[in-house]
Amino acid sequence: MTSGLHVRGRGLPDGEPVEWWIRDGLLRSERIANADNVFDGGWILPGLVDAHCHVGLGEHGATDLEEAVAQAETEREAGALLLRDAGSPVDTRSLDDRADLPRIIRAGRHLARPKRYSPGFALEMEDESQLPEFVAEQARWGDGWVKLVGDWIDRGIGDLAPLWSDDVLKQAIDAAHANGARVTAHVFGEDALPGLINAGIDCIEHGTGITDDTIKLMLENRTALVPTLINIENFPGIADAAAKYPRYARHMRDLYATGDQRVSAAHDAGVPIYAGTDAGSMVAHGRIADEVDALKRIGMSPTAALGAACWDARAWLGRPALEDGASADLLCYADDPRAGASVLNRPDLVILRGRVH
Repeated sequence: MTSGLHVRGRGLPDGEPVEWWIRDGLLRSERIANADNVFDGGWILPGLVDAHCHVGLGEHGATDLEEAVAQAETEREAGALLLRDAGSPVDTRSLDDRADLPRIIRAGRHLARPKRYSPGFALEMEDESQLPEFVAEQARWGDGWVKLVGDWIDRGIGDLAPLWSDDVLKQAIDAAHANGARVTAHVFGEDALPGLINAGIDCIEHGTGITDDTIKLMLENRTALVPTLINIENFPGIADAAAKYPRYARHMRDLYATGDQRVSAAHDAGVPIYAGTDAGSMVAHGRIADEVDALKRIGMSPTAALGAACWDARAWLGRPALEDGASADLLCYADDPRAGASVLNRPDLVILRGRVH
């Protein structure tokens, strides 16, 4: 009868030899006698991170809990063992009781104005002055994050436009910070970014409208970016479906055409970038490896792109990687996982909370 598990291989980002023992669901650096060696000779990583996904959200809004569990299982099989859920209409906290599912960091519900986001996805408020109150409530409910809808199509002008005034944003983000939460926002276009960044927002999702000026603001305010590059591939289809709003359709096509260039400029300038897929609505779950490949396309090295979905993302989210006493959430690969999605998406061994899957 074994007293634990043992893995040995090479770690990243340095490629040096690593060796871990696992007992009671935790990593141990000291040898455990009679441990069962389950992996030897390949690559060992912390569980991957999808820093922007939606468990419990489908194409038409909320799913049932059974579908939410299936989404989480799909992420686990692809090696994503830590998920930042960037807004969901479903209370998935019961999934925390499942030792076989990834850990979820929740941002609560999207916060938006009426008819200014996908129907059924968000909590909506008629009066923007309610935003600080709503933000404080979601900050207390969630796991350290709040999600705003920063811009969306305004049918009155027929194009993307900000949802909130600058003064209200400052009050709302201050309210989140006072309640121990960070704030992120969905932003496709250009106009909403300065107000959000100057108000102290912690992260921008998508960010296809970033410019040299807003990149400078992001650096000054230490604002992170999760560009969801594989979701940006949907922009041409969104534009095709919006023929009755030609100005908006042109804008979405322009953002698509320049998106890689803009995100590349942010990376070159030193804006912190993390990997997120936006899975749950227009993107299938289990695609974090494709997002890592997309980050290479905008100029990140293979090691940096993997770090954006692994050890660097975990540090940003305040969760441990591979260290003594941490939860044994790790992946083992026979081949170098930096080689591409064909390797990264198929870990040879998944260990979650010390259990082999």
